[in-house]
Amino acid sequence: MNLTVIILAAGQGKRMNSALPKVLQPLAGQPLLAHVITAARALKPESIRVVYGHGGEQVKAAFPDSDLQWVLQDQQLGTGHAVKQAMPGVPDEHMVLVLCGDVPLVRPATLSALIDATSKGAALLTVDLKDPTGYGRVLRDGAGRVKRIVEQKDATEAERQVTEINTGIMVLPAERLRIWLDDLRDDNSQGEFYLTDVIGMAAKDGTGVAAVKAASDAEVSGINDKRQLAVMERLLQRAQADALLEGGVTLLDPARFDLRGRLTCGKDVSLDVNIVLEGEVNLGDGVVVGPNCFLRNVDIGAGTHIAANTVIDGAKIGRACRIGPFARIRPESVIGDQAHVGNFVELKKAELHEGAKVNHLSYIGDAIVGARANVGAGTITCNYDGANKHLTTIGSDAFIGSNSSLVAPVVIGDGATIGAGSVVTKDAAAGELTLTRAKQATITGWKRPQKRD
Repeated sequence: MNLTVIILAAGQGKRMNSALPKVLQPLAGQPLLAHVITAARALKPESIRVVYGHGGEQVKAAFPDSDLQWVLQDQQLGTGHAVKQAMPGVPDEHMVLVLCGDVPLVRPATLSALIDATSKGAALLTVDLKDPTGYGRVLRDGAGRVKRIVEQKDATEAERQVTEINTGIMVLPAERLRIWLDDLRDDNSQGEFYLTDVIGMAAKDGTGVAAVKAASDAEVSGINDKRQLAVMERLLQRAQADALLEGGVTLLDPARFDLRGRLTCGKDVSLDVNIVLEGEVNLGDGVVVGPNCFLRNVDIGAGTHIAANTVIDGAKIGRACRIGPFARIRPESVIGDQAHVGNFVELKKAELHEGAKVNHLSYIGDAIVGARANVGAGTITCNYDGANKHLTTIGSDAFIGSNSSLVAPVVIGDGATIGAGSVVTKDAAAGELTLTRAKQATITGWKRPQKRD
């Protein structure tokens, strides 16, 4: 079947009380509209047309993808008017799937079932609600056939008792849809051109409308304010957590887990509470992540343990490493197998080779640390001269004494030892002890300053 997808994303979203357009509000780390586009792409349509309006340039800029066609709705005259703007150029033989940019959890499987139901000519996605207040009701004839949709404000008291509601998602034949859109009228309480009116037109002219019910109301729920956004966030996070549990991942508390990107896991991965994962995260077999950690765009090798309160961003970590607690690994850092990065250590664009250790209270930036080297507590690489960054190289099996400052560019040779408290400004010879301490002295009679009265 040839398919065109039209996504309605022109709404203003006043109830969000935000300068950010509604369809750009974040859900699980992505704009609402991104979730809808992903579902549309899974159907492999001939084209995806996004109708935009409020905050249009901002919305377009967020999605520079070449497969999207953008259609401006200058005036907000209703959903029927919005779809009509997107129809020019849609081939008559296509089916048109209409999606809503603020309904992010709709599944490709549900949409495929809806498309398959168009043998009658058109199909409408519906759902039953215990409290349908505010939604358009799906009205049927005595034989159970879909007759039309009536909006809440235009419904009679009897019609408002109907619990089957319109989700706004439908599939319609392009050739007939053009005719129906031309026949729309705005003589309703809102003074708008309702897309829902085409369902009545389809039923009336014998096209036939199949109604497919969604599996849950969450899947087809729209988001109009921050409260609804927060509710949807937890629903989506719980669904993602359940999928991970089914795949064998241990989540110590699925309710305290946030995935805002894509996670791939090996076997026997364990994730403690309050972990946030963003971007592309890959965890090898047996990786253990402690509580309150943040991981973004990371690759972590098998058997590595990440201790509590650690932040890792844009880094690659090898096998059987020990990281944290309270460590910060910044972008472009690469950590080799069996390396240790301890508490209150910050790495930035640093390369630690196999077995290297930076265990306490250190900053290692723009640096290469050789295999089995040991960097003592309080050591820093002075990588910035006020204008440019410079490289520090620490050789294999080197030992850097505590509270040392390595002023880049500088090379510490293989097996070299740097005495504690040294400020190293020149290359240190391999296999030798280098230190820069001043001679210790005692100043007799010196007194500490006293507080003034």
